[in-house]
Amino acid sequence: MNNDQPDAPPYWEVKSLADMNESEWEGLCDGCARCCLNKLEDWDSGEIIWTNVACTLLDGESCRCRDYDNRFDKVPDCLQLTLKLVNELSWLPPTCAYRLLNEGKPLPGWHPLITGDPQSVFDAGISVRGRTIPEDGITPEDYENHLVKWPGRVPRKFK
Repeated sequence: MNNDQPDAPPYWEVKSLADMNESEWEGLCDGCARCCLNKLEDWDSGEIIWTNVACTLLDGESCRCRDYDNRFDKVPDCLQLTLKLVNELSWLPPTCAYRLLNEGKPLPGWHPLITGDPQSVFDAGISVRGRTIPEDGITPEDYENHLVKWPGRVPRKFK
């Protein structure tokens, strides 16, 4: 199928994650920045516990990385999301396009690929905009003072 044809289904409906090119893969990111939040893991249960503490490079208003091209040099624990990691990471948010497509689910109606508008992720209340604090000056021991549940949930209006 040719996605240049007006009636052709969009690439994310006809291609597997493994078959997507770099541009298509990157295009799946909705820009919510939930993955840029620091998380804790309960060593006994493996449960992921979310915080509202954001990566030092995250711009809390635009929900974009301030230095995307150099993020791995500046933030050693930043991960390049790959198909292998999509299959392994238990903490990908339930609204994450990579997770949803990997589970055989459709993209939600607010996703920018569906709406054609990057603002839709903010309008839907999915992004971290206005809900985070930067990690600068906060020790990991203090993360327990910043625990939140919303990043691991789908907002009620979208369930």
